[in-house]
Amino acid sequence: MKALLIGGTGIISMAITRLLAQMPDWELYLLNRGTRSAELPDNVKVIQADISNEAETAKALGDMTFDVVGEFIGFVPEQLERDFRLFQGRTKQYIFISSASAYQKPLSDYKITESTPLANPYWEYSRNKIACEEYLMRMYCENGFPVTIVRPSHTYDERSVPLGVHGSKGSWQVIRRMLDGKPVIIHGDGTSLWTMTHNSDFAKGYVGLMGNLHAIGETYHITSDESLTWNQIYQSIADVLGVPLKACYIPSEFLYSTSDYDFLGSLTGDKSNSVVFDNSKLKRAVPSFRADMRFDMGIRKTITHVLAHPELQVEDPEFDAYCDRVIAAMESAKAQVRGES
Repeated sequence: MKALLIGGTGIISMAITRLLAQMPDWELYLLNRGTRSAELPDNVKVIQADISNEAETAKALGDMTFDVVGEFIGFVPEQLERDFRLFQGRTKQYIFISSASAYQKPLSDYKITESTPLANPYWEYSRNKIACEEYLMRMYCENGFPVTIVRPSHTYDERSVPLGVHGSKGSWQVIRRMLDGKPVIIHGDGTSLWTMTHNSDFAKGYVGLMGNLHAIGETYHITSDESLTWNQIYQSIADVLGVPLKACYIPSEFLYSTSDYDFLGSLTGDKSNSVVFDNSKLKRAVPSFRADMRFDMGIRKTITHVLAHPELQVEDPEFDAYCDRVIAAMESAKAQVRGES
């Protein structure tokens, strides 16, 4: 079986690359610009090309055909139109990474299945993913393009600590604040439910859908079955760091209305909603699937790795100053309310 992953070295796709490299039944190719080739297993072949350059990519692919093509860096329909031109007749299955953030917001039910409506008026990213799905399913219906759609939720790896609120340079500055004994922002009151999925667990579900005849024309989300409150998530991080959690609870509306950061989409359109995923459909298609990496175990691996690799500790002084300002404003507002009462 031959597989081509477009990208193949990101948070989600690197775990899939590593898992497939261990499986003798698969011959794995990655199509990317070769920026992380040194981290790849020896038996993974890299086709070096920029997928945004369609002519260059077509030339690099030559007359190759694949059992599976996995798209990990497609975000708007125009990119998938290009993929359709490149891979129609060249693959038996095309797997597109969409997003669980595309599910209806606000939710009509806290438990999400694949039949939950898609609608997100708060986040353009999610609406673009919805448009991508609609295009691909039309190509399936009209042209027999063998598409499978996969919706990940909050998936993390060893390189970055998953959080609710962070700056544009990643999550390290929040970890730095914890280590320095400073308060950190938690949206809302920290009691809404969330699901964190380790990329190694996601990879098991994804690989189980590869070459799976029951998956053609279907949509699946792949997540852990573990539900956590944001308080539990942040407390687990603090416990691994060996520091007390100093939480400052700030309403999501306050964050996105007073911020230079686009928290409307990422919070109101996603993380401020309580969500529980029903993975029954995936488990019917992949009976062996089980998410084994409990969050307290996975986050220990992540933090240990980040602390051992200074290159992953990207300082973000602008976000640090933003946190100080917002936390001070919230404390001042609370003081005024106490004074008035």
